[in-house]
Amino acid sequence: MSLKFAANLSFLFTDLPDLKQRYYAAKQSGFQAVEVAFPYTYPAKDIKEALESNNQKQVLLNIFPGDLSAGELGLGAIPGKEKEFQDALTLSIKYCKALNCTRLHIMSGKIPEHTEEETENLLKKMEDKFVTNLKYAADVLSKEGILALIEPLNKITVPNYFLNSQYQAVDIIKKVENPNLKLQMDLFHVQQQHGNITNIIKELYPYIGHMQIAQVPGRGEPDSPGELNYTYILQLLQELGYDDWIGCEYKPTGKTENSFSWLKPWSNI
Repeated sequence: MSLKFAANLSFLFTDLPDLKQRYYAAKQSGFQAVEVAFPYTYPAKDIKEALESNNQKQVLLNIFPGDLSAGELGLGAIPGKEKEFQDALTLSIKYCKALNCTRLHIMSGKIPEHTEEETENLLKKMEDKFVTNLKYAADVLSKEGILALIEPLNKITVPNYFLNSQYQAVDIIKKVENPNLKLQMDLFHVQQQHGNITNIIKELYPYIGHMQIAQVPGRGEPDSPGELNYTYILQLLQELGYDDWIGCEYKPTGKTENSFSWLKPWSNI
C-alpha cells in the first residue's frame, strides 16, 4: 500500500517568496496534494487559481490565527476572545470552501502571562473555553463538510502553547463528543514532547485525522540525521492501514527539491 504525502508550502520551497509559486514548485516535484498554514494574506481567489492551475488538492489549512505579530497562535482557548474566534472560523471556512479543503486545524493559542498562583484556575478556564469553542466549531464545520482538527505543539519548540500533549488533546476530543473532531498528530511534536512514539501512534491511532512528519530535533527531512527511524515509522503506518494524508512539514537541510529521496519507497512521487 502506497502512503499519501502532501507538501507543506509553509515549510517547503520557502526560497520562493510568493506562495502561489510554491504550488507550481510542488507540482514540479510530483506532489498532487498540498497543505498551508496561513494563506490569509492572499485573496482566496488567487490561491484557488494557483491550486487549480496545477491540478492539486488542498488537504489542510490552519484556522486564521489572530495577530501573529503580537504572538497569537490561535484563539480557541483564550477567554474573552469568543467573537474573534468565531470571526476567524468564518474567514477560514471561506478559504476552505474556495479551495475545496476538507480539514481545518483549530489552534488553541498561547497561555497568557500569569502568576504561579493563577496557573491552575487559568488552565481550567482555558480548557473549558477550548471545549466550548470546539463544540461550536466542530458543529459548524460538519455542516460544511470540513473536518475539525486539533494539534498539540511541544513545549520546546512552541513555549506556552496551551495544547501541548497528545493525551491532553484526546481528553479534550472526548469532552467535545463530536465525531467531526480528530487529532492532528505531528510526529515531530510527539517525539519532542513525549518520546515513546510507536506506542503513542498505536494507542491514539483511532483518534487520528491527519499526520505530519519531520526529523527530530532539527526538523529536517525524514532521512536527515536525527532521532527518528522513518523507515520503521512509515512501515508501521502501512501495517496499521493508515490511508489518509501525511503532511511533509519539515525544514529542508538543503534545497527543497533535493530533499525528497526518502519518498521513493513509499509513494509514486
